[in-house]
Parts: sequence; structure tokens; C-alpha cells
Amino acid sequence: MNKDSLKKIISQSNNIVFFGGAGVSTESSIPDFRSTTGLYTISNKGSYSPEEILSYTFFINHTEDFFKFYKEKMIYPYAKPNAAHYALAELEKNGKIQAIITQNIDGLHQMAGSKNVFELHGSVHRNYCIKCGEHYDLNFILESNEIVPKCTKCQGIVRPNVTLYEESLDNHVLEESLEYISKAETLIVGGTSLVVYPAASLIRYFKGKNLILINKSATQYDNIANIVINDSVGKVLSNIL
Repeated sequence: MNKDSLKKIISQSNNIVFFGGAGVSTESSIPDFRSTTGLYTISNKGSYSPEEILSYTFFINHTEDFFKFYKEKMIYPYAKPNAAHYALAELEKNGKIQAIITQNIDGLHQMAGSKNVFELHGSVHRNYCIKCGEHYDLNFILESNEIVPKCTKCQGIVRPNVTLYEESLDNHVLEESLEYISKAETLIVGGTSLVVYPAASLIRYFKGKNLILINKSATQYDNIANIVINDSVGKVLSNIL
């Protein structure tokens, strides 16, 4: 019944915003963070926890260890978009979805054809020298002969443009995201347990008609949603199309 209701809402709404988390990319074989098979659960065997490694302090103080972990656990160069990414791109093309706001850093939404994508936590595809600001793509990081990639212009460290723990979200991206959410008629939240702040608090800015939550497990916002579907995002959205 919920899926029929969702289909009806999407057919009647042309101002939809999609807000997604790690669960959107798990179907592309990119692990999430907090599930039983997630990165934080299976990687916690070393002397540092993944949360520590992915912090700004650790990046500065243990740069080599940071990059070893980052290259092994955070980059999935062969990952391809899945049914969720393609369905969202199609809905955007059809004038239904006005913006996609994502907590993911994999760039799969753009690869699937989505145009108006706001990446709250940055992207592995964008990298820059912390000394001179020169920009580099993902291949530069992957093909670097050194563990710590160095700028070809000034030999400064080239870091990923991703938000680490202890760092603030990009203000411009955050403001644009809030603007779209606050003006949306329908907000579809998918593949996120809504526990990571400040991203999770974005949902509070929604003043529209239809709040839809699609996630395999329950979230703290289920009680205020119009529709809650406990299933995979790709399955639900591709069925609707």
C-alpha cells in the first residue's frame, strides 16, 4: 500500500527533493558505516578506530596512516551506479526531482546522470593541495607512487575534498541544501538512519506536504513521516518508475 501511495505522490508532485545516505550506495557494493557489515564494525581491529582515522587531527598527525586507510577503505574506483541512482536521475530528467542532497562521497549520482547534486561531505573525485590549492582528480590519488600524494607544483600534500571529523560542512553546499529542502513539496529520505549530525538535522527544515522515509531499518523520524518503507532504495524507486 505504501508503495502505491508513494507512486501517487510522485506522479502529483514536481517539487521533490531527495536526501540520501550510505544505504543508496550499498547496492553498488560500497559498504555503509554503522550496519553489522559496515566499515566501522569490520575495520575496528587496529589500534585506531575508523572515526579516529577519519578525523582532521589524525590526518595532520598521522598522514601516511590516514592515506593507507583512505585508499583502501574509502575509494571504490570500480563502483557503478545502481537502480537507485538511475531512478533518481530519471526523475530529475522528468522534472520531478529538483535536487539531490547526499552524504555520500562516491560521485555515483553524477555518474548516473543526475545534474543538481549537493554533496554534503564532499567527494573523492575532488582533491586539492593544502599548500597552493591546486586541484587534482581521483586518478592522481590512485596513481601516485607515494603513499601521501604530493602536489606536482609545490610538493604540498594533496588531500581529498571530503569533510573529516572535526571539520565543518561546506557552508555554500549546506545553505543550498537547506534552501531546496525548505521549499520542497515532497522530501524523500533514503538509505540513511538519520543519526549523523549536522546532516540529519536537515530534515527539520522541511515544511512541505509529504515526508517519505525509505530505509531498511527504523529511524528516529518514522513517527512524523507520511510514508515509511523499510526496503532498499533502488528496489522501491525502480518499482515506481
